[in-house]
Amino acid sequence: MREPILALEGALGVFSVSVLRDGDVEAGKLAGNAALEGGLGLVRARLLDAQLDLRALGGIAVGTGPGGFTGLRIAIAFAKSLAFGAQRPLVGVSSFDILDASADALARVPRLTVVHGRPGIACIRRTDAHGTRVACGPVAEAVARVTEVADEVWIVGGTEDVCSAARERVTSVHLLSPGPELPAATLARIARTRPPAASPHEVAPDYGETPAARLRT
Repeated sequence: MREPILALEGALGVFSVSVLRDGDVEAGKLAGNAALEGGLGLVRARLLDAQLDLRALGGIAVGTGPGGFTGLRIAIAFAKSLAFGAQRPLVGVSSFDILDASADALARVPRLTVVHGRPGIACIRRTDAHGTRVACGPVAEAVARVTEVADEVWIVGGTEDVCSAARERVTSVHLLSPGPELPAATLARIARTRPPAASPHEVAPDYGETPAARLRT
């Protein structure tokens, strides 16, 4: 996708929007609790800044989680509505991929990429020479499920609780912090390298953890 890209991301702490055009990014953010009321206004502002309308876009990108439940749902809903309304292709990108790219961490393995949702709950993707695997749940349990006895591990996006749990299992822990770029800006750059979904219906949220309550059947 070489034409301009509109990107919306709401799972990683703030609601951010960016427009990527000719290598330049117009980006902005809102607090998560303002996304529902102000999110489409922010989309409009970024498009105006870039002197574009939806029909001029090559596609739309959205972060698919895991991460904050409310922001994720809002971003997905907005992105799908805009993609359907403007008949633009839609690309979904995982929060794990956004964090890894932002921290320039792709060469660091074994790597634990950490996304927080509810307090005390983490979703962690382990990447090593054998591939990837994901565990979500209480921090200590999630770390134990993806951390093997090792001399060294790299952690992306982790807070102190994740680092502490990892230090109980490995000799050396290195923390890689995401860069200063807004998540939507990193998302737009990733989306440029990815094929769009066959239909916006195929782009689904990844909530990570098992729901705290279930309906009786």
